[in-house]
Amino acid sequence: METVKLNNGIEMPLEGFGVFQVPDPAVCEQAVLDAIATGYRLIDTAAAYMNEEAVGKAIAKCGVPREELFITTKLWVQDASYEGAKAAIETSLNKLGLDYIDLYLIHQPMGDYIGAYRAMEEAYKAGKLRAIGVCNCYPQILTDICETVDVIPAVNQVELHPFFQQENALALMKEYGVQPEAWGPFAEGNHGIFTHPVLTKIGEKYGKSAAQVALRWNVQRGVIVIPKSVHKERMEQNIDIWDFQLSDADMAEIAKLDIGHSEIVDHYDPKFVQMLHQLKVHE
Repeated sequence: METVKLNNGIEMPLEGFGVFQVPDPAVCEQAVLDAIATGYRLIDTAAAYMNEEAVGKAIAKCGVPREELFITTKLWVQDASYEGAKAAIETSLNKLGLDYIDLYLIHQPMGDYIGAYRAMEEAYKAGKLRAIGVCNCYPQILTDICETVDVIPAVNQVELHPFFQQENALALMKEYGVQPEAWGPFAEGNHGIFTHPVLTKIGEKYGKSAAQVALRWNVQRGVIVIPKSVHKERMEQNIDIWDFQLSDADMAEIAKLDIGHSEIVDHYDPKFVQMLHQLKVHE
């Protein structure tokens, strides 16, 4: 497993395991245990995934030293304020059963996210969070945050896959020293990604699947990926991307697949924003 050095000097694995849409506690706990046994050390959860406790139980049982794991969780919109974030950080630490969180992210740049980030900066300086960052920040929002806060975000987790490549966003992140991380690296199955002819043909040259090519393409762009699966054999396939390298010609072919917009979420849709504000993770 390769790692990348974040802007504060800490090392983060370039591939991890995500637990989005795994709300069942027993299923989630077993999936994280299987992922860690397979070799994953980066585990990505969130308050809004409603499974932090299950992730915490797996961490406690896995037998891998805490310092070898890299645990990410996220602040939900409901808690996007200075006081809200202070409480939410403590809640996540308690649910995960941890003394510190490796990476804490603002899940959506909505509500008083600057106030929330101030609380995150305090927790970072106090050692409760080893790194802090954001998610779903398009270039104009990331610029505003970076020009406003004291601690530049270490990571921006955004939708990145062959059909939504966001090269302009990656260029801006590089300018500010923010590490890109991909959610939805398989485009949530859209465009027949697992059997896509371009990705499949490239994979045949290396004895790899279309899914492995999609992951490898992102990490070669310097993007962290967090594929999700509850099936151990799929976890093993997803992590088996470190023994080959795509050529410049392969990368150029995949670049042609970009459609330039998301088909999964629309942060510009007022109804979507209203829905995120209405989703509550606690009373």
